[in-house]
Amino acid sequence: MSAHNKELLSDYLRKRHSVTKLVVHLVFTTKYRRKLFDGYMIEQLHEAFESACEKLECDLLEMDGEADHVHLLIAYPPKLAISVMVNNLKSVSSRRIRILNTHIPRQSKSAALWSRSYFACSAGGATIETLREYVQSQATPD
Repeated sequence: MSAHNKELLSDYLRKRHSVTKLVVHLVFTTKYRRKLFDGYMIEQLHEAFESACEKLECDLLEMDGEADHVHLLIAYPPKLAISVMVNNLKSVSSRRIRILNTHIPRQSKSAALWSRSYFACSAGGATIETLREYVQSQATPD
């Protein structure tokens, strides 16, 4: 393999039978969209998400948030379902925030920090239009 090709594949997850680069953009909102987070808590969430990602064999590429929601950009392996990843990230982060910030009022009887819903969107280097043009430009065999 040439040095150029190795450089192109450096960001990809390489396994025995596959080469992948799966990246998802996730958004989690607080229960009832309550404005709970400050800068210090966002940093605590970042640490919790990094810890959870490590256990799931994911890479937390980017994370930030506001008072009532957080955005995450995560590279993940193909064997991991996004729903499983979301459940793990929410439970680990909720537990850690509750332990470190006992002043947070309970939002419900279940003491849930996060809303049950989430936003997930695949993310990549190329737009759908670019990929469509690439696929259409392939030479169909005669």
